[in-house]
Amino acid sequence: MKFGSVPVTEAEGVILAHAAGLPDGRIAKGTRLGRDELARLASGGVATVIGAMLAEGDVPENDAAAVLAQALAGGAVRVAPAATGRANLFAEENGLFLADRQAVDRLNEIDPGITLATLPEYAPVTAGQMIATVKIIPLALSGIAVARGLEAIGASPPLRVAAYRPARVALVQTMLPGIKDSVLQKTKRSLDARLAPSSSSLVEEQRCAHDPDALRETLLRLRPAELVVIFGASAVIDRRDVIPAAIEDAGGAVHQFGMPVDPGNLLLFGTFRDNPILGAPGCARSPKENGFDWVLNRLLAGVEVSPQDIRRMGVGGLLGEIPTRPSPRALVGE
Repeated sequence: MKFGSVPVTEAEGVILAHAAGLPDGRIAKGTRLGRDELARLASGGVATVIGAMLAEGDVPENDAAAVLAQALAGGAVRVAPAATGRANLFAEENGLFLADRQAVDRLNEIDPGITLATLPEYAPVTAGQMIATVKIIPLALSGIAVARGLEAIGASPPLRVAAYRPARVALVQTMLPGIKDSVLQKTKRSLDARLAPSSSSLVEEQRCAHDPDALRETLLRLRPAELVVIFGASAVIDRRDVIPAAIEDAGGAVHQFGMPVDPGNLLLFGTFRDNPILGAPGCARSPKENGFDWVLNRLLAGVEVSPQDIRRMGVGGLLGEIPTRPSPRALVGE
């Protein structure tokens, strides 16, 4: 591709780099100049234009953006028509955005003219939300660059949305003397709101004393559910505390206690009756984002969660403070 200033008398086939304002209207940037456009430019007193002349094998910006975006789009992802060298990708379902980071990096290393920007990995998205954008910077790319871009993307589309799946969820709240019913009701409302994007529902709520035996018996009485969430009246501070002890006494297993996400450090993750069980940190009573959301959303999207996955959440895990926490982090060490 040749780029630069071209006399209007020699500009047939040139792709206009900058919009031209004329007495009879406007010629948009990116227009491939034909005889009609050249006549308008000449009658408007324009002697030269800045633009690009394609060489054999070059691919116009919109065509390049479109073909790369289509190759990137996996399940539950829609590609919008390209314009001005940009093709946007949108979620077709509520769910989690998943990306193959290595494929994204490979594509962005192919040519300075190819750029791909996406949402963060595991970002919760809603249907219709933009999740990524491909922008071709020059007016055209060589066919070789486009082919190398497709090779970098590979045969498996690296961008997809893991759609949420409706789940039957059971809620258990333990109680200590003095705990207000309003706190328990607020907790239920917060969990309901978190389940709404996946069309999941609370099928049962049970309350019991904050005691290992009482909680064990309550767990054993629960009807079948695909996920159990426990909110304790007191925070779990040890692997042998009330909630983990009750889960194991009821036949369940605790796979991970603690996570490198703040707020949310005191999350417990395990299994009960072959389904996930979560001991929620106290901050999850608030609707503000915390580590509980990161694990809950993965479970609702059918994305596997392992203890190692949780332990790898530290980078980016410092979230916004929740002012209502009993000990806001900003007060520590002041």
